[in-house]
Amino acid sequence: MYCCCFRRSRMSEGDSIGESVHGKPSLVYRIYSQLGQIYQSWLDKSTPYIAVRWLMTLGMCLLYGIRVYILQGWYIVTYALGIFHLNLFIAFLSPKVDPSLMEDSDEGPSLPTKQNEEFRPFIRRLTEFKFWHSATKGIVIAMCCTFFDFFNVPVFWPILVMYFIILFCITMKRQIKHMIKYRYIPFTHGKRKYRGKDDTGKPFSS
Repeated sequence: MYCCCFRRSRMSEGDSIGESVHGKPSLVYRIYSQLGQIYQSWLDKSTPYIAVRWLMTLGMCLLYGIRVYILQGWYIVTYALGIFHLNLFIAFLSPKVDPSLMEDSDEGPSLPTKQNEEFRPFIRRLTEFKFWHSATKGIVIAMCCTFFDFFNVPVFWPILVMYFIILFCITMKRQIKHMIKYRYIPFTHGKRKYRGKDDTGKPFSS
């Protein structure tokens, strides 16, 4: 009887200790969570300011270019940043559902191919906000890399520039061929806006 009571007391004591240790999150986790919430709130507030966001990103890109030019190094990091931005740009221009996969299927949304058919907005694989956010984070990470010498791999930078130009041309040529083949434009335009009724009582659009 005494042993059972002793075991129960130890179990209850262990539960109380576990709750005190594991019941509340640690201080580091709470600080990280609060910082994440503040960061997300600022992102949510910046969503409608498209021009301001991209101007800030272009300014950061310019500062990064000036820093690399002054330091005369970190060309590998710059090349990797350019490839990363190129991949983001291609995803921004690509539809969410690849038309080549939907040729023999009647399911899923299709891209508008005629001007007079029902309006369907272009749904991107990568949204504008995610494109901006990822591009900005890439610039910040590349800027941080310039403060560490082990990222400064010696390389003949004109070769990297030539490689990037060739890769850019090949990738954009493939993307343009894909757009021409499946007859879509990666920008929503041409939607009719109904302003009201004319004198005959019929709605007119522009």
